[in-house]
Amino acid sequence: MTDGDTVQRVKLTLAYDGEPFRGWQSQPEGNSVQDAVELAISGITEKAVRIHGAGRTDAGVHALGQVAHFDLTTPCSLDEDAWRRALNAKLPRRIRVVKAQIVDTEFHARYSAEGKYYRYRIIESPVLMPQDYARAWHQRGPLDRSIMIAVCAVLQGERDFSAFCVNRGDGTDRKPGDGGNVRNIHSIRLKEQKLPCGSVEITIHVHGNGFLYRMVRMLVGTIVRCGQGKMTIAKVQELFDQVDDTAASEDFEKAPLCAPPDGLTLVEVDYPE
Repeated sequence: MTDGDTVQRVKLTLAYDGEPFRGWQSQPEGNSVQDAVELAISGITEKAVRIHGAGRTDAGVHALGQVAHFDLTTPCSLDEDAWRRALNAKLPRRIRVVKAQIVDTEFHARYSAEGKYYRYRIIESPVLMPQDYARAWHQRGPLDRSIMIAVCAVLQGERDFSAFCVNRGDGTDRKPGDGGNVRNIHSIRLKEQKLPCGSVEITIHVHGNGFLYRMVRMLVGTIVRCGQGKMTIAKVQELFDQVDDTAASEDFEKAPLCAPPDGLTLVEVDYPE
């Protein structure tokens, strides 16, 4: 790309069923959401195109409002609706472009984002209905709602969430206490509704300015662990308190349970208006 090139930037809002894919990010083995979208774009432009996502969802995690963008050095004549229709005609049915927009080149799917909103589904029932397979975390026994709500309150706010993430092991991990793992969780809310056959759906809604690797799943795992009576609120607080005491210690303790990806959905990415 040279200074004289005219760049057209296209923003995509995507929904996908994460169950059959290896996650968002392109993989050497293929079969990622990013791979599928790039292939569809290249099928239209007849050029290799790289897309940039707002974040990486793990294998099995779903999305209703993932955001990505790509650049064309030769502007395309397709308007926004035409982009949506053309891409959906080429994409597998488990990936849909909800909206396509021509945006200013100052917009960046990742770096312009101000926050994200996730939803996690739990089904409390002796039997998981087939329709909820790979769509929710199955809990056979009852969960203590009052404890779960209390834990949600503890997990809110601007904190160092070093104990509530998984280390990637690729050299990008930050040490506890150095400020790199501080995030602001604006809200964590619990909702529930009764389903047919006596089942109960519990949804945990998490909204924050950003999330560490598998952080939402670790938060949900902690909430459920407490709801099962296997972890106390005092222990949750200890996981936060240890940051100052053992920032450089090899004995730094992580939250004990990472919820499975099945129930997690990226609902929306926040951007300046």
